[in-house]
Amino acid sequence: MPNITGLRIKNARKLKQLSQQELADEIGVSKQMISKYEKGLSLPDSSKLLLLSKVFDQKVDYFFRSFNVDLGQVNFRKRSNFSIKKENSLKELVKIKLENYISIEETLSLAIGFENPIKNDKIKSLKDIEKVVGKIRKYWKIGIDPLHNIIQLLEDNGIKVIELENVDLKFDGLATIINEKYPVIVINKKFPIERKRFTLLHELGHLLLNLPACEISKEEKFCNKFAAEFLLPLNIILKEYGGKRQNITLPELISTQKKYGMSIPAIIYRLVDAKILSTDRHRKFYQKINFNPSLKKEINASRFETPENSSRYESLVYRALSEEHISLSKASALLNISLETVKENFTSI
Repeated sequence: MPNITGLRIKNARKLKQLSQQELADEIGVSKQMISKYEKGLSLPDSSKLLLLSKVFDQKVDYFFRSFNVDLGQVNFRKRSNFSIKKENSLKELVKIKLENYISIEETLSLAIGFENPIKNDKIKSLKDIEKVVGKIRKYWKIGIDPLHNIIQLLEDNGIKVIELENVDLKFDGLATIINEKYPVIVINKKFPIERKRFTLLHELGHLLLNLPACEISKEEKFCNKFAAEFLLPLNIILKEYGGKRQNITLPELISTQKKYGMSIPAIIYRLVDAKILSTDRHRKFYQKINFNPSLKKEINASRFETPENSSRYESLVYRALSEEHISLSKASALLNISLETVKENFTSI
């Protein structure tokens, strides 16, 4: 019999970034006993399971659920000082959320297919990005209009989006294929909306682009170009700003930010990439804001008003509950909220 409970304890311990000794101290056993739990040589009794459930902030059924998620290769965007311990913790959190997501889809017999419309388009240079973005927009039938809800767009096209709360701001996002068929993008929910939108599309680039073998830094440039082109296509920025310019006014930039949901620094970079502004003007832009704190604050302000939140998973859980596929307690476990909260939300529908 697979050591499901032991592996669950080990994974949950990684999630909480606890050593075996620290966990042992939390539940009143020896470090050796924690090791036995994790190796499947001993099973915790009901009282210890309740303590483990409290320490890990998981329902008791978590320790008995079969594993059904293989993260595969992860494109993990994080700052250089984001520790391996934190990275492993984050991966465990993602696994739990994805297991729950896939579980509820299977319960509802949902089979949302995913097709990569540019899988056969090999990217050789940054210029190729413009062509493939246009191809995706056409395939997804979104034309060249501003994107008002990127999360909904991704979920409508078979890509799962998971937003993580209470995670380190050094984490940006990750993209992966689960069980070789479920594309997933994970992002930091704390980010300002413009940064969240850019990160979503950057990670989409990791999922879709058929990139040449290259260093990570070059791959990041391809994905940044992809996100910028997706948010603000070249033909649109040329229409908005015309040809080569010596100066751009702040009201122009704010107008673009509000319309396309892109940060002003990203818009400036897009203008340089489109050769509307020179690299020298780009350098002087940063010099100017770095010596003017009030201007810098205004430049970095968030102004896009359309919300970017993922609610599909929660909606599926309540749908399964309403159709009596799952119980109230199961809904509580899947949403990781109290039974009372589930009842309140369910009766208010």
